[in-house]
Amino acid sequence: MAGKAHGGLKIKRELGLIGGVSLVAGTMIGSGIFMSPQFVLSNVGSPGASLLIWTLSGLVAMLAALSYAEIGTIIAESGGDFIYILRIYGPCPAFFAALTFILVVKPSSIAAISLSFAEYAIAPFYPDCAPPPLILKCTAAAAILLIATVNVLNVRLAIRLQVVFLVAKVFALMTIIIGGWVSLGKTTHFISMNLNVENAFKGTQLSLSTLGMAFYQGLWSFAGWYNLNSVTEELEKPEVNLPRAVLIAIPMVTLLYVLVNVSYLLVMTPAELMSSTAVAVTWGNKVLGSWGWIMSVAAALSAFGSLNGTFFSGGRVCFVAAREGHMPDILAMAHVHRLTPSPALIFTTVISLLVLIPGDFQSIVNFFSFTAWFFYAITISGLLYLKIKKPELPRPYTVPIIIPILVLLAAIFLVLAPIIDNPQIEYLYVTLFIFSGILVYIPVIHYKLCPGLLTRITLFLQLFLEVAPADKNL
Repeated sequence: MAGKAHGGLKIKRELGLIGGVSLVAGTMIGSGIFMSPQFVLSNVGSPGASLLIWTLSGLVAMLAALSYAEIGTIIAESGGDFIYILRIYGPCPAFFAALTFILVVKPSSIAAISLSFAEYAIAPFYPDCAPPPLILKCTAAAAILLIATVNVLNVRLAIRLQVVFLVAKVFALMTIIIGGWVSLGKTTHFISMNLNVENAFKGTQLSLSTLGMAFYQGLWSFAGWYNLNSVTEELEKPEVNLPRAVLIAIPMVTLLYVLVNVSYLLVMTPAELMSSTAVAVTWGNKVLGSWGWIMSVAAALSAFGSLNGTFFSGGRVCFVAAREGHMPDILAMAHVHRLTPSPALIFTTVISLLVLIPGDFQSIVNFFSFTAWFFYAITISGLLYLKIKKPELPRPYTVPIIIPILVLLAAIFLVLAPIIDNPQIEYLYVTLFIFSGILVYIPVIHYKLCPGLLTRITLFLQLFLEVAPADKNL
């Protein structure tokens, strides 16, 4: 690896409070609320338990985001979990985090969101059957490439798209909420069946595995609560805007999600909801009739906006890891004119397309959640360490210690519950992949055993992509 450059290009602070709220809320409101309700309900077995899972998922996301807001104001650098683990625990654990987030977590998230976009985008063309897998994945790949192009070309355009899509998403969710209550008179038998106090929890399935899987799907819909921590160096006044954006975005999204699920249950029976492959389209066909295709378009646009936000933050993790010497130097460079981390974004695009090839939505979400919450637990434990051992560190924003303790317990439950109750060999594969990073870390990172070929490749790509080393924007 070549040494880290100094005095290079600087990534500008382009994100204000509105942009921050749009990045958090706009990323969370995406594929999840249109894809996960049927999976949450099928895992827990009853409408009442399903609504409880959605509420608790919002609470967990809120507490986790507040904890991350504190650590993000102590360590005011982009990179999210990677940079926090690096500063608190050192380079070896940080390398495991970088490798996993860059090769598994972020690409899996991008692939899953692109699949949900494709599901809704082509649903009107296949009204009576599931779309062919090849068409589905080609559409998802096209969405990834389009979003990648926007983010590589212009940061401001990507942020403006995020704001525009957030407005469209909130409008779509409000349509579902209002439409459900307008249909109230026609669906009173569903209300008595689904939301009556006596029947709401009938058929609830309680086990560690089903609760874990239900929370995986619920929390997937809140994925994005951490995204602002990945781009802290691009946020204006992070010590103020980071916690404010979280406090505005997550309660708003939680309320919308619960009300949308109530609307689904006002219109559909549990069996109809669980059997639906595109729940918003099924809802639209029942409530809007011949105009039901509008919900397909709205859900597709919502997923597209979420894909933009996830891609925006995902490329920054790769960029920061390379800047710290944990990935090839070319990934820590920015375009000399556009000032975007284009090599990191291109690399993220390639890995996301590879993850897309063999995966399906539900399995991608489950393994994303298992892997991500493993590292969220490490980061939260680091915050507890700083609170106890480093109380003198300046803290523009702080949370009571009970909050990160509760988040840590929730993270441990989410990692262990599916394994204890229903062990699957796939979780072993994921765990082995995480720890296999030691085979790369010792020779390449610790001992710097890097062939000269990599340097020549870096120089070639630097000229070809028109990029130069970029420094921290501090």
